[in-house]
Amino acid sequence: MADSSFDIVSKVERQEVDNALNQAAKEISQRYDFKGTGASISWSGEKILMEATGEERVKAILDVFQSKLVKRGISLKALDAGEPQLSGKEYKIFASIEEGISQENAKKVAKIIRDEGPKGVKAQVQGDELRVSSKSRDDLQAVQTLLKGQDFDFALQFVNYR
Repeated sequence: MADSSFDIVSKVERQEVDNALNQAAKEISQRYDFKGTGASISWSGEKILMEATGEERVKAILDVFQSKLVKRGISLKALDAGEPQLSGKEYKIFASIEEGISQENAKKVAKIIRDEGPKGVKAQVQGDELRVSSKSRDDLQAVQTLLKGQDFDFALQFVNYR
């Protein structure tokens, strides 16, 4: 019998992020506490730009955006938001969406699988993802349970389970 396997990835659905951003922009334009603060959120190339006249308002925009991401099932670990910066009379926050597992993080995950996972489970780094394979599907499910219990500083998804 061939080995069963699955891939561990860190991907974000771009359309869902776009939907969350549009929902946040709509809420910001309608909320009373944002009136007259020049509050806005939009794409700026590959980054997300949040602007307002006060530091507290720009942090509130980030909070609204984060709540919309969570409602759409996107992990906040994928969002890398900077600190508010004063630019002229406006405060700005630049945020980016992190995708892919770095080599260093993939090695950490592979080490956890080797050390704490069931015997006979192999983990291989393939670009920005990790392939986990084993003869037993039960072992693969045990690995998924083990990784879900860990607290990584990046989002993980399990795909291509076969």
